[in-house]
Amino acid sequence: MTRRLFRILAALGLAAGLSGFAAPACAEKRVALVVGNNDYKNVPKLLKAVNDARTMGDTLKQLGFSVMVAENQSRQQFSETLLAFDKAIEPGDTAFFFYAGHGFEIAGQNYLLPTDVPAATEGQEELVRDASILADRIVERLQNKKARTSILVFDACRNNPFERKGTRAVAGAGGLAPMTQLPEGVFSVFSAGPRQTALDRLSNDDANPNSVFTRTFAKELLKPGENLVQVAQRTRRAVSELADTVKHRQVPVYFDQMVDDVFLSGLAKDTAARSDDPPPTKLAALPPVSVPQMPREETLNAPIASFSRHNGGWSVTFSFADPTLGISWRMAGAGDFRETGFIDTLDPRTRKRMPNPSIELPPDAQAGTIEVRYVDQSGDMQGPFPIRFDPEAALIRDQRKILDMTSTSWLSFREFNGLLVYYTHLVSYRCAIREVRIGVDTAVPNQVLKMPPCDMRDPSAVSAGMPLYMKLAPSTKSVSVELTYRDGSVSEIKSFRSANRSNN
Repeated sequence: MTRRLFRILAALGLAAGLSGFAAPACAEKRVALVVGNNDYKNVPKLLKAVNDARTMGDTLKQLGFSVMVAENQSRQQFSETLLAFDKAIEPGDTAFFFYAGHGFEIAGQNYLLPTDVPAATEGQEELVRDASILADRIVERLQNKKARTSILVFDACRNNPFERKGTRAVAGAGGLAPMTQLPEGVFSVFSAGPRQTALDRLSNDDANPNSVFTRTFAKELLKPGENLVQVAQRTRRAVSELADTVKHRQVPVYFDQMVDDVFLSGLAKDTAARSDDPPPTKLAALPPVSVPQMPREETLNAPIASFSRHNGGWSVTFSFADPTLGISWRMAGAGDFRETGFIDTLDPRTRKRMPNPSIELPPDAQAGTIEVRYVDQSGDMQGPFPIRFDPEAALIRDQRKILDMTSTSWLSFREFNGLLVYYTHLVSYRCAIREVRIGVDTAVPNQVLKMPPCDMRDPSAVSAGMPLYMKLAPSTKSVSVELTYRDGSVSEIKSFRSANRSNN
């Protein structure tokens, strides 16, 4: 099988760039492609990307993956390598893609740079796009192959490779853009956060052949009993602490849209069992903090709805593409349609009173389907259109939005027999939070701040006895905060200074 694959790859012109294809360790296929690019022709060369790819290849083989290792890929070779990777993936497989090399962000999209990428200057962004591999396209390819689990790791968060003395470089920030809009079943890890750069080494005396991220991530992957989120969190913490020793800020980030809780190392151990043993359990149950996905409504002219939780219950606001003369609704299977009424505003499109676009639901409203219909400008009834209402998903989404908009209010300081640090704001919107980590006088949040449990019946309530502040030494200068949300995504690290009580 291995010889046959190499003949196929040689026919594609990949023999010089691929090595190390390991046989699968179990019937449920795990397929990996690792790419390392050092030998750039027109932008600065790299020293450790190829070593990083080889290390990751060896690590993934130990975890039961069939691994392709590709080195120093030109644009054509990179495309052919991805084609070979496509052909190796079947529906239901676990696919792992690792890239070490130059990466570049243009207009919020990430591009992986082949070794023959041109030395572009200001205004030549299109040259870079045409000569590079779009990271989002790799996600699409894995989705098209119907991989059950797709894991993408990018150790490519370096300085702008197009900066040259005496020229104006292609516009682009250091590091890569976050990939927040991932489809279901995809997990991505970046060696550094937005606008951060990743360290190849800690000092001139650092003889480790791998980058700071890859040397840490590879070790964490091999630890038994850790799921992907735990691997990413432990890697982030270790890399952040290492970077902090040389006064560099590098905080790896991950984006989690996994349906299952995946244990890579646990699977590798299970496959060593006797052939007559029962098949190992591949995936653990869903963690209790997973966010239900709202269904997409594709019907033409169907309204959309936004949900907001308040002390009295739920406010649901409908938005319509067409002008409306009247709106009515009901919970599916629960009686007649009810009119929403009108507000004291004229709709300039119809020159008539505007229908009230909002309804109220009780605080204990159960999950279900809201049916909405409306009278269009011609007087015809449109609908009913189904809108799925999931209280838990709606609450998490609403509170997450508020936390993002009010990040400067996460902490506040007060001097009273020492220094008190209040986190009442976080407690108020705790239902959207999986974990809060803080760091006292350090940019690396290295301790967990315990939060009260979420009460779906009264989610914003702050009751007597809840811890709302912590007492720190009067000499404390700053506190850093990082939130892990219920959907698995991680906030940027926010730093709050005690001297002026402001957010950096």
